[in-house]
Amino acid sequence: MLARVTRKMLRHAKCFQRLAIFGSVRALHKDNRTATPQNFSNYESMKQDFKLGIPEYFNFAKDVLDQWTDKEKAGKKPSNPAFWWINRNGEEMRWSFEELGSLSRKFANILSEACSLQRGDRVILILPRVPEWWLANVACLRTGTVLIPGTTQLTQKDILYRLQSSKANCIITNDVLAPAVDAVASKCENLHSKLIVSENSREGWGNLKELMKHASDSHTCVKTKHNEIMAIFFTSGTSGYPKMTAHTHSSFGLGLSVNGRFWLDLTPSDVMWNTSDTGWAKSAWSSVFSPWIQGACVFTHHLPRFEPTSILQTLSKYPVTVFCSAPTVYRMLVQNDITSYKFKSLKHCVSAGEPITPDVTEKWRNKTGLDIYEGYGQTETVLICGNFKGMKIKPGSMGKPSPAFDVKIVDVNGNVLPPGQEGDIGIQVLPNRPFGLFTHYVDNPSKTASTLRGNFYITGDRGYMDKDGYFWFVARADDVILSSGYRIGPFEVENALNEHPSVAESSVVSSPDPIRGEVVKAFVVLNPDYKSHDQEQLIKEIQEHVKKTTAPYKYPRKVEFIQELPKTISGKTKRNELRKKEWKTI
Repeated sequence: MLARVTRKMLRHAKCFQRLAIFGSVRALHKDNRTATPQNFSNYESMKQDFKLGIPEYFNFAKDVLDQWTDKEKAGKKPSNPAFWWINRNGEEMRWSFEELGSLSRKFANILSEACSLQRGDRVILILPRVPEWWLANVACLRTGTVLIPGTTQLTQKDILYRLQSSKANCIITNDVLAPAVDAVASKCENLHSKLIVSENSREGWGNLKELMKHASDSHTCVKTKHNEIMAIFFTSGTSGYPKMTAHTHSSFGLGLSVNGRFWLDLTPSDVMWNTSDTGWAKSAWSSVFSPWIQGACVFTHHLPRFEPTSILQTLSKYPVTVFCSAPTVYRMLVQNDITSYKFKSLKHCVSAGEPITPDVTEKWRNKTGLDIYEGYGQTETVLICGNFKGMKIKPGSMGKPSPAFDVKIVDVNGNVLPPGQEGDIGIQVLPNRPFGLFTHYVDNPSKTASTLRGNFYITGDRGYMDKDGYFWFVARADDVILSSGYRIGPFEVENALNEHPSVAESSVVSSPDPIRGEVVKAFVVLNPDYKSHDQEQLIKEIQEHVKKTTAPYKYPRKVEFIQELPKTISGKTKRNELRKKEWKTI
């Protein structure tokens, strides 16, 4: 069980002022589970009513967060905190919007003064789920410096690549990764400032905790234009080196209102928990901009590693109303005895990152009474398609287009395809480019240009739209398997495989075949109970299962059992790595 949560301040955060506690946990609990939208009537009205003006100047810290502070002071906002952090040791921290503002202004002064950063300078941030990560996000907004998040799973080589590619001027990290930074710093001519989040001093580094003790909380937010670069996100790099995706102050700061208002359906009374890694753009989506646009509370549990029981216990103990996690997390959660937990406050569950399989959503619904509303987007975008409250959910579908984009299925020439026909998923960008879209890949004009086809931005994903306007994911464009004239998307085969009781995880790629050109090959991670079974017999059982579950021609003619699937730092399977292994002898 989790340790009993106390109201004491973090032992390691002495530089922070003591924070007020906003009401009791009991006061925040609600029992009204419902799929009725809070912010719109239905999907049609949502599409019609969504209008968002783009001012010439916009800064999320000043124009959103500070506005919530004013409402808070005037008593025009529920008593939810703006930020609520816990860890497995029972430590807890809550900030109001006013306290978030004060602390982030201190941090901003450190960036401007101790680090001598100027507007437009680039800051790499590599921290786990600690409060300083959120402060750094807001401090960069206030100073107009460009934030570049990175996961704590980065290696020394990864850090060097990011420092050199981004020409970063400053890096913020902790004791764990500081040695790796020091090992490569001499090769990074633009790097002149290093901040460490630590109880201990380190030569050549500014200690953030010490600096916060003496920093002033008086700071004037810079006046940023809406189209200035706000952040750069490295893609997960499923093929080739990661690309640098640039977002502006409006593309996320305003664009993600479509996520917060409609897909997450948040209000100032909600408590939002997103489990994404801090190095992934999904953290910007659901741990920063979307909830704070709506004045909701950002909740986070600092778990050094994924623990299904800890997540279930946290959902039971704390008044989390909206929960967002990747399909892999839900899959692991439903393998537990969820019926022994009572989620008294939880009323809305969402998933993103990869397609979620119908078997997982069905198990979650049966055990919790709650649907999982899948959303589809990319590092380059805000929400592209989603399942929204009040809509009929078609299991396996990505839902319908969000109000932010005009989404179509297009052919190789950029022509719109009719319902039921597979093609590339595209977003219309001409004559008017949507503001919720990235601006470009930094220092990579050819890659930027390659995303455009006719009037559309091409996502790189393939899918189709059914007669009811729902979109269905087929595969990444380079993942489609061509076998004997058939086009086979790996997701449907993986979905069928994952329904077999022996399969913990699977990934499907093409494999060379002298007769068919390509055949389907499945890489399978077995559940522990099946690892001692006769493998040849198990392969036959799995193949027969897939034949019965989906079109017989899609079954994997080759099956290989492996210990684990290769994955990116954001948890996505590297199908390209498995595919290269299959084709390397050709």
